[in-house]
Amino acid sequence: MRHTQIRSSRARSVRSTLGACGAGALLLLVGCASPISARTEEELRRSVVESAKREIAEAQNAPQRRTTTRESSLSELEIRPEHLDQIEREYSPDGYLQDLAAGAGQEADPIESLLSEDLYGQPQRVVGVSLERCIHSAAERNLDVQLARLGPAISEADVVAAQAAFDWLLFSSAQWQDTDRPQAGSGFGGMTGAVLNSSQGVSASTGLRRNLVTGGELEIRQDLLYSDVRSSFFAASPSPNPAQSVDVVVGLTQPLLRGAGSGTALAEVRIAQNAERSEIAALHAQLISTVTEVEAAYWDLVLAYHRLAIQAKLLDRGVEVRDDIRVRRIQDARQAQVADAAARVERRKGDLLIAQTALRRASDRLKALINDPDLPVGSEIMLVPVDLAVDEPIEFSLLDAVTTAIDTRPEVQQAILEIDDASIRRVVARNAARPRLDLTAQVALIGFDEDMGKAYGNLGDGEFLDEFLLGVLFEQPIGNRAGNAGDRKARLERLRAITGYRKTVQDVVLDVKDALDSVVRDYRLIEQAKLSRIAQGEALRTLQVEKELTNLGYSVERLNLELNQQEALAAAEISEIQALVQYNTSIANLYAAMGTALERSRIDLVVPDANQVLDGNRALDYRAPVGE
Repeated sequence: MRHTQIRSSRARSVRSTLGACGAGALLLLVGCASPISARTEEELRRSVVESAKREIAEAQNAPQRRTTTRESSLSELEIRPEHLDQIEREYSPDGYLQDLAAGAGQEADPIESLLSEDLYGQPQRVVGVSLERCIHSAAERNLDVQLARLGPAISEADVVAAQAAFDWLLFSSAQWQDTDRPQAGSGFGGMTGAVLNSSQGVSASTGLRRNLVTGGELEIRQDLLYSDVRSSFFAASPSPNPAQSVDVVVGLTQPLLRGAGSGTALAEVRIAQNAERSEIAALHAQLISTVTEVEAAYWDLVLAYHRLAIQAKLLDRGVEVRDDIRVRRIQDARQAQVADAAARVERRKGDLLIAQTALRRASDRLKALINDPDLPVGSEIMLVPVDLAVDEPIEFSLLDAVTTAIDTRPEVQQAILEIDDASIRRVVARNAARPRLDLTAQVALIGFDEDMGKAYGNLGDGEFLDEFLLGVLFEQPIGNRAGNAGDRKARLERLRAITGYRKTVQDVVLDVKDALDSVVRDYRLIEQAKLSRIAQGEALRTLQVEKELTNLGYSVERLNLELNQQEALAAAEISEIQALVQYNTSIANLYAAMGTALERSRIDLVVPDANQVLDGNRALDYRAPVGE
């Protein structure tokens, strides 16, 4: 994987930059269909644009791109070219790995001979993995990513539930009543005593009801009534008896002040939609974090891999010097000097064990992140890297990096959504502070006859009067303290959301600058670490040459100096690998700070719906490189 350039398709002019940073953010707000007044929208636009403009004002004056550079002081070391070649072969981690590979089989990893037994007491098994494979696996299978995938699906269900408040509601009710009620007689016609009034009735109502986006409620229903009246008193009975009644009623209740308008009625829907967008942004942020963490863990594995080879070579050199002191070459060695050499060897053995454990732990950490079913954390298979840390300059522009970050970082998108939520709640709170004035209107068509069919035929023919109703309801709290407090609270929450957006933009710019500073610094540190390792290698090479050519090389003092130089070389070798690893990690952090880590890794974020998540479909589509 090459890191040669950081390019942005964003325009570099002031106008297009503000469009990406400010107006583009406002388009997201407008796309949320928030009921924001013209004045409020203008204030929001100015706040968003000014926040972005302030952060990039200086960078606009220097939009040109530059490349990371460093100066080499290799010539100052005054080392002959043939000696440089020898140092790269015999005094560098790459040379150690080549020597190990030459002694291993074609299919074996170079460091297999350096590994201890696994936890089962068996020879350690190793599997080489590439950085690309690790990122691919983590993007699909990482458990934190899988948890984040559930958020948009859950929020999608909340959106559907909020929208369902405007669905038609079918209702139906039925009631049967049988009454036998005694009543005092009137005494007419000699009839005295109690009179029994009996009646039987059946009523049923069926209809549709729905909430309107205007804040009102519409109801359409049909009422059926059957009545049969019986009495023990001989008198004229109702006619017709039994009787059938059919009513078709259309009713509307519409708030005119409090609760009126789509801004209030659709507030919960819009907030739920914003919550879904926020969960998508959270998934995006989690993916960026996971991809960056996986790359950092991979480079840590590279460092542990090379450290093991360095410690093994350091141990071999120490054993050689110890044996020189013990055996025939050193006649004047005192027991304390022999013991010191042995102690150094034992310490290096301990460092080798520590390096072996560090490689195992780096492997397990990477396995936990990628969550590959073929490489579970519980297995004793050790991962080893097949990619090496690169040492190449990158091209960058502070203006492009900052504008890209403001335009793409999910944290900025979430801050904008918080402003929109606060604006929606402000409209609702302002509406709730109004008096209540509701209009009620109802019209009914009535059909009546002894037969249900005839009753339906009488609907609206004028034989019976239709029913009309029109009414108003007014309500106003004295002082309206609750409404005014709610409006004031909503205004303060909106101000807090805008301030939070400004803080987020500032933090994003700070992240980008910190990441760029690290990249520039770490690229230069590679050269310093490399020269230090070459100088230490030359010092050790010179000591060994002197030891072979002169008798001075066999003195205890010279061999102690050689031991010290070996350790200095190993420290320089580790520092060089650390510098390379840190540089590659800094590049990954830069892409994360810019919000383009997924594009760099060729990962498309595809948000599934709830059914797809339940069916186990993946939320991500990985674009394989051409030719793979």
